[in-house]
Amino acid sequence: MSSEAKMVDISPKETILRVAEAEGFIKLKNDTIRRIMENEVEKGNVIAVAKTAGIMAAKKTSELLPLCHLIPLENVDIDIKIENNGIRVRSKVKAHYKTGVEMEALVATSISLLTIWDMVKKYEKDENGKYPYTMIKDIKVIDKIKEKD
Repeated sequence: MSSEAKMVDISPKETILRVAEAEGFIKLKNDTIRRIMENEVEKGNVIAVAKTAGIMAAKKTSELLPLCHLIPLENVDIDIKIENNGIRVRSKVKAHYKTGVEMEALVATSISLLTIWDMVKKYEKDENGKYPYTMIKDIKVIDKIKEKD
């Protein structure tokens, strides 16, 4: 095996439907969750901005991960659910292509979660300017589909 990095040649592979779903969770203070629900966050609508950021990020995956192929995505759907102690983000990505879209789903989820943190960090800081409660966790691929039309 070579010690050099190289992109995998996918030219012999067949173009088929590829679907991947990823999810993750951000733990937030109750007051921050309330602010999000009541649209009282100074930076704006947290859910709308996080969804937009996730969609944008999925489309830029090959620019962020050096060995990922540039995949013509056909759909990116971001679902954001407020839960008791935080927010769960689930991203579903679809394309007809020669390689999977798991990285695109993971990037969409991750950037959506980071966007939420960025928008509410003012409310999450403690008296020392730190984030002892806030945490992004459980980012994972939860489903992957490959099917011929």
